[in-house]
Amino acid sequence: MPPDEHAAVNALLDVILPVFLILGAGYVAAWRKIVDEGAIDGVMRFAQNFAVPCLLFRSISRLDLAQSFDPGLLISFYAGALGAGVLGYLGARVFFARDAKDALSIAFVASFSNTLLLGLPITERAYGADALAGNYAIISIHSPLIYAIGISLMEAVRSRGQGMAKAALLRQILRAILSQPLVLGILGGFVVNLTGLPLPTAVSSAVDMMVRAAIPAALFGLGGVLVRYRPEGDMKTIAMVCGLSLIAHPLITYGLGRFVFGLNTDQMRSAVVTAAMAPGVNAYLYANIYSAARRVAASSVLLATAATIVTAWAWLHLLP
Repeated sequence: MPPDEHAAVNALLDVILPVFLILGAGYVAAWRKIVDEGAIDGVMRFAQNFAVPCLLFRSISRLDLAQSFDPGLLISFYAGALGAGVLGYLGARVFFARDAKDALSIAFVASFSNTLLLGLPITERAYGADALAGNYAIISIHSPLIYAIGISLMEAVRSRGQGMAKAALLRQILRAILSQPLVLGILGGFVVNLTGLPLPTAVSSAVDMMVRAAIPAALFGLGGVLVRYRPEGDMKTIAMVCGLSLIAHPLITYGLGRFVFGLNTDQMRSAVVTAAMAPGVNAYLYANIYSAARRVAASSVLLATAATIVTAWAWLHLLP
């Protein structure tokens, strides 16, 4: 086997497959009823409400904010995310004749990459823990920003004709965002980082213990949750969403990062790998909250996650 092909195979085996083996273990455990739905939900609640917020808290509290929060990095990633969302909205409205609520839900799914449960472990396994500063910078504003845009637009559509005051709408949006444990973990990390507040040794040790459980628990739980999302119809719309998420978003990010902002190697890796991830489960939760395009959202999460095995390998092969 030529050296380049050998290296590509190793990238698949050593970087991507371990992540998907844990995810697959959760899928098989739920599919074969080794663990029931209640247990899977418990694992996901533990991961999303406790362990992952601790991971974000610790990581943000230790970031070099001046170096990590590069405007070019963030614009490259989020221009890609919002571009994919706009294309998803227009495609849903023009080509699939969806109403505004469904189209906004589809746009949200197309723009909401699984930055944390897929992007973080794949980047770490590919490039090492020292290459994650860009990932954490992206993640730190990901949920607040995308949720703020998605909730604002959806609430504006829902309140049309109801005469809801702008102040009430703003309170509703802020309540929805600030009630997320992930956001609270991020905000706590910023407080510690900016104030230099020292954590007691016992607290720091407890956070570190939670952090070690975060990614494995979240991946296992994600696999168990995906069993419930069986593709049923709307395949053309689902294919559009998967294409926007796995191809359009990272392609826009790559183009801006390389040719407009001149990102360095670590920044390009963080931005493009994160952009190339499938939609996260939170994208389905958004669709479920508003009862809009739920089947498209659920099936897109499942199929795009499976396709990430191939597309992530391709992007890792293209990146320096």
